[in-house]
Amino acid sequence: MKILITGAAGFIGSHAVERILTMGNEVVGLDDFNSYYDPAIKRWNVSHAMGMRGFTMIEGDIRDEDLVNRLIANNRFDAIIHLAARAGVRPSIQNPVLYETANVSGLLNLLEAAVNHGKPYFIFASSSSVYGTSPRLPWREDDPVDCPISPYAITKRSGELLCNSYHYTYGIRTCSLRFFTVYGPRQRPEMAIAKFFRAILTGQPITVFGDGQARRDFTYVDDIVDGLVAALAHPLEKEIVNLGGSHTATVLEMIQAIASITGKEPDLRFESTKAGDVPATWADCSKAEQLFGTTRHTPLWQGLEQYFHWLKEHQERLGLPI
Repeated sequence: MKILITGAAGFIGSHAVERILTMGNEVVGLDDFNSYYDPAIKRWNVSHAMGMRGFTMIEGDIRDEDLVNRLIANNRFDAIIHLAARAGVRPSIQNPVLYETANVSGLLNLLEAAVNHGKPYFIFASSSSVYGTSPRLPWREDDPVDCPISPYAITKRSGELLCNSYHYTYGIRTCSLRFFTVYGPRQRPEMAIAKFFRAILTGQPITVFGDGQARRDFTYVDDIVDGLVAALAHPLEKEIVNLGGSHTATVLEMIQAIASITGKEPDLRFESTKAGDVPATWADCSKAEQLFGTTRHTPLWQGLEQYFHWLKEHQERLGLPI
């Protein structure tokens, strides 16, 4: 298969590229290497894939309509895995227009080009944030999602609706995968687990927003890539599917696990809850199991240990005293 992966140099994207290449596929990666975080990190993320057979990396922006159209017109893609997006709930509140243009207009460019050039199977990376503050846990795909509470969440729900619309209007097959609190090697530096490990290893305080009792369905990145590969192997017509860990832990439980793994005590500082934060996320993954077969759910402790092992492997580059 020949597959376009957008956001190929990002946290999840770089893992997906490598896995899909090892399966013998041809992959074209698209990434704009923007400055949301250090572009050098993204270039390092994708450096291993650059030496793998069958990989081509294109530097460009999904908001560039001409570029996207040429790229899809000039390649016979069997599938598109759309991971590129402006990420993060809190930054989206500060800059909603940027999030709308990147996450909605960029998606529209890809869908339009896909419809006009072969209608490749389209896999869209959505988010658990679309559930907002729905109190019915764990969340199922048929739960109400009409009250997202951040611009980021709104862009992801808009993306799901656009994929659904393009299926009905043009017959393109789509699958929207709702990711739940992904962590692991290459995690973006501003994400909680990455920040907490760095703080505890360097003797800096850890800032906890709220009382630390917010619960999250922490999902190891390899499990997410498993889901992407399964969705690729089992083309669907127009589905929305949760990809999560199927278990939850509080923020304080997660911090305590990091403390146990590193052997260091955290210095906790508590601040008020931030706008856009939700009290809990929790995935009901029965639909994924039904559609894709048995799926892996890495326990949080095991995933954190694997992440810590990766940090130790790359401590010099990361500037960590381990």
